[in-house]
Amino acid sequence: MSDATNSPDDVSKLPAATPLTRAALEIDEYAATLGWDLPARLFALVDSAALRKADPRIAEQLGLGDSEEPGLTPVEQDELPAGMELDKFLGTIAWPDAVAGCALVVERLMLPPGSEQSRPRNASDAQLAEWVANHPKREEVRITAAVLRNGKKEIALRLRSKDVAREVLTGPDLVPGLTEALLATFS
Repeated sequence: MSDATNSPDDVSKLPAATPLTRAALEIDEYAATLGWDLPARLFALVDSAALRKADPRIAEQLGLGDSEEPGLTPVEQDELPAGMELDKFLGTIAWPDAVAGCALVVERLMLPPGSEQSRPRNASDAQLAEWVANHPKREEVRITAAVLRNGKKEIALRLRSKDVAREVLTGPDLVPGLTEALLATFS
């Protein structure tokens, strides 16, 4: 039986996972070590083999080794500007050609299906945010959205109430609006 608290090294060795899934899970696990209630974090995803070839010294510092297995290396970017709306910030990003993809970690509140039926009508954005924040069935989640230039996408979603690696949900279409916004940074 495997340990429920996989290290990022364990996640990267999952045989059934694609490189994009492994990268999303590695970033999720890294974010989990930092705790909750943190600002959004942005990562460039770099092809590991290309990085080993282009700069072996940096690849060695990152612990990439000599593996020929395809992989992606997450590189955390500078902190997002304070006070800037996420969608506006994403609209300002341009990636160099060496970046194969990107990932974003954000924390949000989610409501269960059917909750929208009790949504207040004609409410302002601030009133809706307050309604969600005070909803008795709200769930705090950490979303790690990862995309590649070629359109592939992956989400790792961690519920605060089930904050262990084995409970992380994955799938390409869990938060489609967020992955589409990240894909737009490559346009």
